[in-house]
Amino acid sequence: MLNKLPVFVLLSALAVTEVVQVSADRVSSSPILRPGAQPWNHFALFNPTAIESANKTILFFRAQDTNHTSRIGYAESSDGIHFTVRPEPILSPETSYEMGGGLEDPRIVKIKDTLYLTSTGYNLHDAQLCLATSTDLMHWQRRGVIMPAYHGTWNTKWTKSGAILAQKIKGKWWMYYLGTRTDPDKKERDYMGLASSDDLLHWSDATDKPVLDRRPGAFDSRVMEPGPAPILTAAGILLFYNGADDQLVYGPGWVLFDRNDPGRVLARSDHAFVIPTLEWEKNGNVPNVIFLEGAIVNSAEKDSLQLTGYYGGADKCVGAMHIRVLIASGAAKTAQTPIGQEEAEHVSPPNPSDIALAAAR
Repeated sequence: MLNKLPVFVLLSALAVTEVVQVSADRVSSSPILRPGAQPWNHFALFNPTAIESANKTILFFRAQDTNHTSRIGYAESSDGIHFTVRPEPILSPETSYEMGGGLEDPRIVKIKDTLYLTSTGYNLHDAQLCLATSTDLMHWQRRGVIMPAYHGTWNTKWTKSGAILAQKIKGKWWMYYLGTRTDPDKKERDYMGLASSDDLLHWSDATDKPVLDRRPGAFDSRVMEPGPAPILTAAGILLFYNGADDQLVYGPGWVLFDRNDPGRVLARSDHAFVIPTLEWEKNGNVPNVIFLEGAIVNSAEKDSLQLTGYYGGADKCVGAMHIRVLIASGAAKTAQTPIGQEEAEHVSPPNPSDIALAAAR
C-alpha cells in the first residue's frame, strides 16, 4: 500500500484566470534506495535522474564511497518503485576534471536515438558541468566540460546541473544550469543560467545575467538549481528546480518559461512544494535536503500531468513522490506560435506532456 503523506499545493497567477497548480505526495515514508554494500556506493546513494526504456524505469544516481568520491550508478525497475542496482558503476572518475572528487548529480534526456547525460565533474578544486552521450544506456562517451568554471558571462565560480530541453526552439537547443557568483554583498550564491547550442555538444551562455532573480527571504534565496529535464507544454517550458534558503534547507519549486523565449519567466512558485519532514530527509550526510533530479511522465491529459519524481534525501538516500501539475485552459493560451515542424522532427519519442497540453490551445 502506498503511503500518502502531507500534500503541498502552490498557486501562481499568470493572470486572473490563468493558473498553474503543482501538488505532490510521497510514494512512501521510507527511502526506495539506500546506500549499498559495495565500496563505491557504501557511503551514499542519492540524487537520481530518470528515464523510461523498454517498459522499465531507469535511474542514474550519484553514489559515494567513504572517501566521498562520487560515481554514477544504474538501477532499473518494472514498477518505478522497486529497483535493482547494477553492481558496478556506469561512470567512474577517469579524466583530470573528475579525479579526486568524481562525477556528481546526473540529468538525462533522450533526443532522437541519443541519450545526453550531464553531470558535474569535480577534481577537488573545480566543479564544472560536463556531458556524456550514449545510444544504449550502458556505454558512454565523454564529451568533456561544456560550461567551464570561471568563464561565464555572469557566473564567476563553478558550474553544475545541466537540464536540457528535448525540443529545439528558434533553431537552437537550450539548457538551464547552475552557476555561482559573488553578489555585491560579497556573499556567494547559486543562480540559474541559460545556455544554448547548435549541436547539443558545444554550449555557451545565452544571457548576460541569471534567468531567475534572487528573492531575499524566499525558499530559494540562496540556491536556484535546475532539477529534471524541462517539459515543453502549450503554456510554456515547465522546469522543476531545487531551491535552498539562507539556512540551506532544500525543497523543489517550479518555474514556467515562455516557450518562444526560454529566458523569459511567465510564472514561478513562491514556496517549495515538498519540504524535508521525514527523519531521513532531515538527517543524513547533509541535513534538511529534498533534491529533485528525476521525473517520469506517467500520464498527460488536456491540462494536466501526472509524474513520478525521484529525489535525494539528505544527500544519502533516494525517495519518490507523485507530482500533479494542473494548467488552467486559460494559461495554455499564453503560448504563442507553435513549435514548427523543423524543430518537432528532432524529438524522439514525442513528449506525452507536450502532446496532451497542446490540445488545450
